[in-house]
Amino acid sequence: MNFIEYVQLNPFQKFWYKLKMFFVNLPKNLGKFFKFIGMKIAAFFIGIGHAFKFYGTSFVKGDWSTKISYAIMGFGIMVKGQIIKGIVFLAVEVAYFAFMIGFAWNYLSKFLSLGGVIAPASIDPVYGTKIPEKTDDSMIIMLYSVLAIIVTILFIFLYIVNIRVNVALEERRKNGEHINTLGEDIKTLLDERYHVTLLSLPTLLICTFTVLPLIFMILIAFTNFDRDHSMGGLFDWIGFQNFADVFVSNPKKAATFQTLVGWTLCWAVIATISCYIVGVIIALMINKKGIKCKSLFRTMFVMTVAVPQFVTLLLMAQMLNDDGFFNVLLRHMGVLGEMDYIKFLTDPWIAKITVLVVNLWIGVPYTILSASGILMNIPEELYESARIDGAGPVVTFGKITLPYMLFVMTPALIQQFIGNINNFNVIYFLTGGGPTDPFLYNAGNTDLLVTWLFNLTTSYNDYSLAATIGILVFIFCATLSLITFNMTRSSKDEEAFS
Repeated sequence: MNFIEYVQLNPFQKFWYKLKMFFVNLPKNLGKFFKFIGMKIAAFFIGIGHAFKFYGTSFVKGDWSTKISYAIMGFGIMVKGQIIKGIVFLAVEVAYFAFMIGFAWNYLSKFLSLGGVIAPASIDPVYGTKIPEKTDDSMIIMLYSVLAIIVTILFIFLYIVNIRVNVALEERRKNGEHINTLGEDIKTLLDERYHVTLLSLPTLLICTFTVLPLIFMILIAFTNFDRDHSMGGLFDWIGFQNFADVFVSNPKKAATFQTLVGWTLCWAVIATISCYIVGVIIALMINKKGIKCKSLFRTMFVMTVAVPQFVTLLLMAQMLNDDGFFNVLLRHMGVLGEMDYIKFLTDPWIAKITVLVVNLWIGVPYTILSASGILMNIPEELYESARIDGAGPVVTFGKITLPYMLFVMTPALIQQFIGNINNFNVIYFLTGGGPTDPFLYNAGNTDLLVTWLFNLTTSYNDYSLAATIGILVFIFCATLSLITFNMTRSSKDEEAFS
């Protein structure tokens, strides 16, 4: 299809054409993505090669103090006049080796085996009572081993900084240049390099409270840490067995995963599109010229958002249960018999429709507020020019309003779609993932992947399978977000509607 044919399509035809082209170009885009990742990995190893070359050359050509600094951090820096900085580097090296020898090595040495039985069960020779076996704690071993690895990476980084500072100071000495004092270095950290000073503590906290748990969770997916290997006990490395179980090896787990993936994607697509369409329609009605009490309508929807989401969902769950408000009302109206009721939350298909409808109540107000803000900022000159050219309301909406709103809201729609894939609240507080299904592995008919993951950890202690699901969801969401956003006009042509 050429450009002229594309321009002549109506908005819905353009949408389906773009959707078709997305799936047609998906293999090519995935190939570009993995090629990009491969190039970055290759560049990383090339950079490591250049780094080894640099440090080898610096050792050979460096003076005696620089050579000693390869073994004793900070020595060359102290010799070259920056005594306090050199002492700090030396203290880092001493603290690292004290940490490794006195604490971390005990756990790191057991990382590959994740521990074992220290003392088998036996009988007390004096009292004749049974002495239980003593075992290592595999979870603690893994946690402290990951901590030791992160600390080692940080130490290597500081070690490299130590060599670079030595080389830089040696060059300045050879060239007769001024070597900064401690006060000048502090002034630099508070001025030219203030960003380093400002970001050091947040980066350290992120590594401690985000990166460390994330790595730990990823590693759990490669173990058999489940209900049979409880907290405080032993578990083992099993490689990619959990991933194989999810896809093919374990029929029940594979069937459950495939079923929940299908429902999760259907839920995310329908929930995102329905909230967007209904929200835009209501926003258009509110912002239409001649409508009175616009502020009142907007305030009503803001009040809906102001109520905590879990409160609304718990209330709706009570109203929709078998003896809830809606069933009682339908009985009084004669729609249902005295003992009849609609299984809003207990029938598999009706429950899915119910959560989608309730999600409209939760999600539409956000779309209304966003769309209203966009509609109020569309230049009026565009509409005036369209009316002069004889365009009617339908053409004006298709050529001006809808393209403008999609341009601005596409990144938000992508974010909303990913958010719906991980929409825990609506499912958990309404149905709890039910109704249960005996053909599914510890899951119900309305469970999303995220609620299944939650139940696997809290109710069934199947931590390794939950970690596996978490990794797969992350890979899918991250890949989809990057590909779809980079394909949008919002990314390619930021100034289109400026």
